[in-house]
Amino acid sequence: MKLTDLADNPGSRKKRMRVGRGIGSGKGKQAGRGGKGQTARSGVRIKGFEGGQMPLHRRLPKRGFNNIFALDLVEINLDRVQDAIDSGKLDAKGVVNAEVLVKAGALRRARDGVRLLGRGEIKSKVSFEVHGASKSAIAAVEKAGGSVKILAPKKEEEAA
Repeated sequence: MKLTDLADNPGSRKKRMRVGRGIGSGKGKQAGRGGKGQTARSGVRIKGFEGGQMPLHRRLPKRGFNNIFALDLVEINLDRVQDAIDSGKLDAKGVVNAEVLVKAGALRRARDGVRLLGRGEIKSKVSFEVHGASKSAIAAVEKAGGSVKILAPKKEEEAA
């Protein structure tokens, strides 16, 4: 066998189609772009155009708004906190806030703050510092002998 005898498998390489090179090529005249006009040109297309009929995005009503001041609080339930305390990841003696929960692995990230919810029960005496808490969560923590301190939102602290 010689170096000149080496070749690709038949059909593994395909020549590219040269469009617009005469009617005999099969891709002459309009070169596979359909008819003439706007759609035959490059880059220009009316997105959402329905032939003069009112487009779908204008037929549907506008609804709601996006509150740019809304805080994105991460929610955590009491049973998740109790599991972290039981497994030794969280120290119940100190103050439990967003940074402590993230370090313990109970939360992935703090975002704008933490909101405490009341699913499950808490047996340990824990003092929380969170940005929000449900009534049932506050009642359960205080019943176990702990306390919940609600922090002011970050946005208001910067202004004051």
